[in-house]
Parts: sequence; C-alpha cells; structure tokens
Amino acid sequence: MRRVSFAFIPRGELRTFRRRVLSWFAKRKRDLPWRRTKDPYCIWVSEIMLQQTRVAAVIPYYKRFTRIFPDVRALAHARIDRVVANWAGLGYYSRARNLHRAAKEIVARHDGHFPREYDEALRLPGIGRYTAAAVTSIAYGEPRAVLDGNVARVLVRIGAQRGDPRAPTAWRKLEGAAEDLLARNSPGDWNQAMMELGATVCTPKSPRCGECPVARWCRARKLGIAEELPSARKKRAPVAMTLAAAVFLDPRGRTLLVRKTASDGALFSRMWQFPAIEATGADPKAALTTHLREYFRVTTNGHTTALATARHTVTFRNIRLEPFLFHVARLPHPAGSLIAPLNRLGRVPVSNATRKIAEAAIAHLLAAKVARAVIPSEARNLLSFSDRKNSPVTQ
Repeated sequence: MRRVSFAFIPRGELRTFRRRVLSWFAKRKRDLPWRRTKDPYCIWVSEIMLQQTRVAAVIPYYKRFTRIFPDVRALAHARIDRVVANWAGLGYYSRARNLHRAAKEIVARHDGHFPREYDEALRLPGIGRYTAAAVTSIAYGEPRAVLDGNVARVLVRIGAQRGDPRAPTAWRKLEGAAEDLLARNSPGDWNQAMMELGATVCTPKSPRCGECPVARWCRARKLGIAEELPSARKKRAPVAMTLAAAVFLDPRGRTLLVRKTASDGALFSRMWQFPAIEATGADPKAALTTHLREYFRVTTNGHTTALATARHTVTFRNIRLEPFLFHVARLPHPAGSLIAPLNRLGRVPVSNATRKIAEAAIAHLLAAKVARAVIPSEARNLLSFSDRKNSPVTQ
C-alpha cells in the first residue's frame, strides 16, 4: 500500500528540525523509571500501562509490578488472578490479561525475549502498531515511528490539519508524516522526544508554544489556531444507570463474590464482584432482593442495611452504586463463587467499583462500632494492596 503523507517541514530543514527536538529532549526529558533501562520487558510493561493512563498514576504501579514480576518468565509463570490483582486500579483489565498471554507466548516461541522484529512483535496478544514500534525502537533501535495521541497532536498542529485526526485517511497521513520525520539514527530517543513534546509542551489545552523547540515550523501557531486543534471528537452521549449490590457478611467477617463474563460483568471489569443487578425502577433494594431470590435462592429477612452510595464511570456509563449489607448466619456458595474475608479483598482481583462497595461496607461497620466483633482491627487498611501473600479464600 502506498504511504499517504504530506509535507510538514521543508526537506532542507529536516536536519535542523530533528536536531532541535533531540536536543530539547536531552535537556528537558522527565526522569521516568522505564527510561533508565533498555530492557524490552520493562519498556513493554510501561507502554501497556501508559495506554489511557497518566504518567504520574503509572509510576507506582510500574515499580510494584516489575518488582513482583521482574522479568517475562516470572510474568508468564504467574497465575492470572495474581497478575490482575497487581493491575487493580489501572483499569482496562484486558491489558493485563493480554500482557500475561503475550508473556507466555514470548517464553514459548521467543526463548523469553521480546522479539526484535516489528512484525513478530505485532503477532503478540495486545500488541498493536504503536506498542510494537515503541518497544522495538526504544529497546533495539528499530527505525519505526510511533504515533499515539501525543505525537498526533504535535503533527496536527505543525501541519494545521483540521478534521478528526482519528479518521482513517487522516491517521494514515499522520503515520506517513511521522515516518518522514523520524530520526533514523536515533529512533528510540526520537520517538520518546515526540511523545514528551506532546505530553509536556504541546498539551491538549493551553499549549506552551513559547517553550516549544520547533515553534518556528508550526503552522497552527502562525495561524493562531493552536488551541483549536486537533478538532474535537464526537463523544457518545453518557448513559446514567443504577447498580444495586449485595454485600453478604457472615459471623466470621466473610463475604461472597461472583464473577460474570457477560456484558453486565464488564461493568466490574469481569473480575470478582459482589452480587449485583441493574435497577431500572425506583426501588433498587426490591430489584436486588428479587435477583438474590431467583439466582442465589437467598431470602433476605431483615438484617439489611443500605450503605453509602458511590459514583463510578465505565466508558460512557455514569453508574450510581447502591450497596446493601446483608448479615447472614451462613453464606450462599453457588458454583464458581468465591468466599473471602471482607478485610482481605485487596488480595483478590477486584475492580474499582467493587472496591468502592467494600469501602462503604467497612465504613458502616466501623461507624456502627461492630468492627471489633466481625472484622479485625487491620480492617482500617482493608483495601491496601501492599500485602500480596496468599489469602485464605475458598472457591
């Protein structure tokens, strides 16, 4: 396929343009942990974590994840639940599952080494063109240009490109432009420099044009439209919904978790969750009790407490979490469910939504001064993910 491109920089000025970008990066780059290594495993993990997540949020997760899984073999041999549990909080849990699957393939097919060849990297689960180009260029010096949101924004403004940059034709043009500009003698530094420029100077709002090392070539700046570009994408209208959830609690402080794989399970990232149902009527508790009776054969007679509600967002859904605490003498234990201490959910792979529900239950128990009776004092650190030892759960 012929590459679709358009001229950003006059050919005779490309060398100066590249030199300015690389010089700026050498002086101004942030000191990030994954920039202190050429280990392709560490670079790969960081790139997957950074997808749709801010750098500041990623750093502590990256440090802990690479400490627990220091190399690709350690990741490949780990249980998927342990991998997901150490991913909890980053969201988009399919990334963790694909990371684990890819690690297994790397061990099986590539002797434990992330492939040097771009096309081989593309064959791994969860690896697209951006990630393959980023890892192979930074770790191995493969001359491949990256194109992510930050780089695209820089290119759009330099070229004063209007319209949705994510449209297929526009994106192909940007890919061609990124390849044209690539400093092939330093592809890893170049790619990181372009991403850094977009992340710290050519920002989505209020770009710092006065600090840009290549402002003289920026057509959007000359036209006074830098803040108008890239053109805003049309977003799907948000949908409001209510989820009623049941927190069962037995005399030993244990609770019941289930895991769903259907569309409703996606609201909890298909991880362990409290029994829940979407409540479309005016009485979430009634919807929940009907659900518990029909699917768990549980009849709730008294001992039911409405817990503090919480807000949660999943893509276009604005969710109101309505949790209820049910004290039971004996927990139901349907097939495929998990019984775990309520104060040990930090050791189980759960989503942020489940964590918010658990926090509401613990807060209520502590406030009601029954925490000492049903939950050990360490419940105050209920959802601290620092303790990663095996927990006494039954499945």
